[in-house]
Amino acid sequence: MNYQKELDKLIVKLEKEEYVPTLLLHSCCAPCSSYVLEYLSQYFQITVFYYNPNIYPESEYSKRIIEQQKLIDELPAKHKISFVAGEYDKDRFYDMAKGLEDAREGGERCMRCYELRLREAAELARDGGYEYFTTTLSISPMKNAQKLNEIGSRLAEEYGVKYLLSDFKKKNGYKRSVELSKEYGLYRQDYCGCVYSWNEAEERRRQNTEKA
Repeated sequence: MNYQKELDKLIVKLEKEEYVPTLLLHSCCAPCSSYVLEYLSQYFQITVFYYNPNIYPESEYSKRIIEQQKLIDELPAKHKISFVAGEYDKDRFYDMAKGLEDAREGGERCMRCYELRLREAAELARDGGYEYFTTTLSISPMKNAQKLNEIGSRLAEEYGVKYLLSDFKKKNGYKRSVELSKEYGLYRQDYCGCVYSWNEAEERRRQNTEKA
């Protein structure tokens, strides 16, 4: 399925009806959300949901949430963007990751992490009366859009809230997010967020230092 084409069709329908639905947008970080917010705020009333219990260390979590709020405050938007922070329940992430500590990035541990965060978003979307929910995660070239949309669609059925099908890396979305990050002076991290990806990034840094 071409998720971008599905989103394009929905946007055409919304514009024809002159209707602006509510969207709960799970965000992993400010840079990844930058293009998504610039794009979708033209068509949706967005609430950014920052729920990322996987982030390590806690200082990194704090840094990312500050950057997210800064972007929302500074980014021009046709429809006002709201913000809500989820709980930093890191023990929930580590419980989920038990037995998968050595899984490769992009493997089973990551799939479960996607579901952990999207499930929280689906629950909040249902309880908050939002019409749609989705995530910024698909903008990353490292993230599997098909798996994200499959998880989101399954949770949509479970919670009774529509999942906004998307693949935000399309239409040069990732490239635009890099441009916007520079424009707004956003902090861009060099690892996904969890301690396992942090360790992998540390190893890459060490190898690069040895080569230099």
